Amino acid sequence: MRAVICGANGAMGKLLQQRLEKNIAGLVSADGLGGVPRSFEELGDVAPDVVVDFSHHSAAVDVADYAVKTGCALVVGTTAHTEEEKAAIYAAAKSVPVFYAGNMSLGVAVLCNLAKQAAASFPDADIEIVEIHHNRKVDAPSGTAKMLFEAVKEVRPQAVPNCGRAGEGKREKDEIGIHSLRMGNVVGVHEVHITTPAQSLTLRHEACDRGMFADGAVAAAKFLMGKPAGMYTMADLLEENR
Repeated sequence: MRAVICGANGAMGKLLQQRLEKNIAGLVSADGLGGVPRSFEELGDVAPDVVVDFSHHSAAVDVADYAVKTGCALVVGTTAHTEEEKAAIYAAAKSVPVFYAGNMSLGVAVLCNLAKQAAASFPDADIEIVEIHHNRKVDAPSGTAKMLFEAVKEVRPQAVPNCGRAGEGKREKDEIGIHSLRMGNVVGVHEVHITTPAQSLTLRHEACDRGMFADGAVAAAKFLMGKPAGMYTMADLLEENR
């Protein structure tokens, strides 16, 4: 497997370099530090099998175009995409295999499955999602919190998100509160609270080391090898590993 890492000089990019080592076909980083190419044009023809993007969501269109032009697979590790950026990613999936997940942690994928199961088991329960991250994170709610909401919505199609509840008014029956906390150097904590008048169930995942996201991205890249064009998620990876 020959991989191009986009966002190579970032924290996740450096972790990916440690994991991939001899499998690295090229590096790209907008800052150009250390002589790393600033763009795919500067990188040139390196014949990649996959491009792994941990740069910034604003680069999604360029990264998707690069994957299509080179015919390589694409692992999207960024979040907070605009509708235009999402459209570019989904368009690329018509030509190449694309792995798109709001979180590259296998544990979070399991959490999504558990949240969906719990929501189905307690159809009348109130459900609230809480996410906690370091004080440098720029988007809220997190991509993972959105993933958890979408997982619950699969069994509660009428569900409506309420991000950062404020003001007056009772909690609506179909709403799912999503709350974001930003503090210190927290890598990432996600909780799903399922509460009925008689009992409460809390599902929690805590990221202790950012390396788990790099491990998940590498697993995703390997998973895509040999796959036909299409959109793939952590659910597909988990299903293949059963």
